[in-house]
Parts: sequence; C-alpha cells; structure tokens
Amino acid sequence: MDVIKERNEKLGAKLVKELTRRHYDAFYCKTADEAKAKVLELIPEGSSISWGGSMTVRDLGITKALHEGNYRVIDRDLATSPEEIKDMYHQALSADYFLSSVNAITEDGLIVNIDGRGNRVAAITYGPEKVIFVVGMNKVVKNIDEAMLRARNTAAPINNQRFNNLNPCKIDGACHNCNTPTCICNYIEIMRNSFPEHRHAVVLVDESLGY
Repeated sequence: MDVIKERNEKLGAKLVKELTRRHYDAFYCKTADEAKAKVLELIPEGSSISWGGSMTVRDLGITKALHEGNYRVIDRDLATSPEEIKDMYHQALSADYFLSSVNAITEDGLIVNIDGRGNRVAAITYGPEKVIFVVGMNKVVKNIDEAMLRARNTAAPINNQRFNNLNPCKIDGACHNCNTPTCICNYIEIMRNSFPEHRHAVVLVDESLGY
C-alpha cells in the first residue's frame, strides 16, 4: 500500500470514530468515485437539494449527477437575476438536503468554515433537514488553531482569487485580517457536534479536494 494512503486510511478511521462520538454519520471513502456514490446513496430520490460554493462537490461530479437524476435541484448558478439568486438562497434554507465541504477539520472532529455572505454557514447550522459534508483528507489538521490558520491563510486567499475580489490577500496570497467591503471572511463557524443527532453526515475522501 502507498504509505500516504496507508496513513490517510488510519487517520480516516480515527476521524470517523471521533465524528461518530460527536453524533455525525461518518464515512471514509478511498476514491472519488466511491465518495460520489456514497453521497448519492444518502440522498433519496425526489428530495430537494442545494449546496454552498463547494469546488469539492462540483469536482466530484455530484452536482451534475443530481441535475441528471430525480431530484428537485436548487442551483443558484442557473439564476438569471440578482433577485432569483436571493430567492434561491432562501429556498436552500428549507431544502431536504444541503451539500458543502469544509475549510478545515481537526483530527478530533471539530469543523471550521468561513463565509463572506453567511448563506453556507446559515444552512449548515439551521434549516435544511440534512447536511452532507464532502471532505478531502487534505483538509484534516491537528487542532483548532491549525484549522483556523488553514481556513484564513489557505482556503480564503485561494477563494478570493477565484472570486476575483480586490482584497489584500489577492495581492500576495496571505491573510491581512482585512475589513474591506468585499471581505470573504465575515462569518466564522466552529462546529463541535451534530445537532440534532445525525442531522449532519461527513464523507471523508482519500483525495486532495477543494481548497
């Protein structure tokens, strides 16, 4: 076995136990295809579903599969006006399922997400009946301090480049703890547990996914 895969499998098994202790449904998948199949298995046909701005979910082909399947998809990428986008944000809060990734997850199961608008952390926290996180093993860190560092200094600057916002981290790729009007680090959420029990599922993937 590849030594990195062996390490990830052992760490993934430990993390599944920690997440289960924190009342999540948790799964470890060795491949992207296996992870995609697991996510689709967790969502009953006919369900309404939306997602946050997750490159992980898109890159795995999950959004494409949902559009092609028997689901009521709420996809703001298809909106034709700012008013329709706003309406879809609100629809997502009452969806049966909401998909997201994370900015970082600790080895003992704490999850950190940072948002600019807050729609993603809002849906994760309250609203949709079920939330499914899809998480590459590249996002696993040792503790909450490392999780915050990863979210602020790795994920946020890369996403800022993707959004093409003229924030300080676009210039040099480093967090400046800015307060610009276009800042994408306005809402920071740390999840300790899934509440109610089993509302959240975490699908860990032995891949480097997302930012």
